[in-house]
Amino acid sequence: MSQAVKSLIAVLLRLMPSPYQKQNLEAALALFLEAQGKPLPAYTQLKSASALSRFYNVYDWPVRKLIRAVRKAALEQLLGLGGAGRRPILRAVLDLTTLEKRGKFKALSDLLHILNGKRGMHLVVLYLEVDSFRIPWGFRVWRGKGKLECRHAGSEAPAYLACESQEPLQDSCAGRCRI
Repeated sequence: MSQAVKSLIAVLLRLMPSPYQKQNLEAALALFLEAQGKPLPAYTQLKSASALSRFYNVYDWPVRKLIRAVRKAALEQLLGLGGAGRRPILRAVLDLTTLEKRGKFKALSDLLHILNGKRGMHLVVLYLEVDSFRIPWGFRVWRGKGKLECRHAGSEAPAYLACESQEPLQDSCAGRCRI
């Protein structure tokens, strides 16, 4: 495991509000980092499946702080990939993805719409790419015609969501890379 990964894990563990949640995060990370194709809580040997389920679904932990820490570490890694003396070229790749749904979902009724003949939840996903490395950075939900989750009120195209989702990226990369 590289030093960058170890330091990121240390930062994430420090953000946990209690020792119990810290242990649960360690167990969850162990499932993913083993890369055995079994990331479900039932396969952990460090905690019970119900303890991890409570950690994911019940306990209040600082999700935004965790996301910020992971994004900062990922951006540092991506920007460090450029050769000596030149700024790396950071590509912002936008993708409109549909999570198709069939049947009735009362809880999701506000989010399910038809786009390009597919019924489901439509996401505009922003990926960051340097050379051959690509990571997901963020997403916005397209809520249907005239119901965009962005500042461009009255706009109907998912392209406006794409533009809005990359605005914060330009602030954090100013002068460090070419976008």
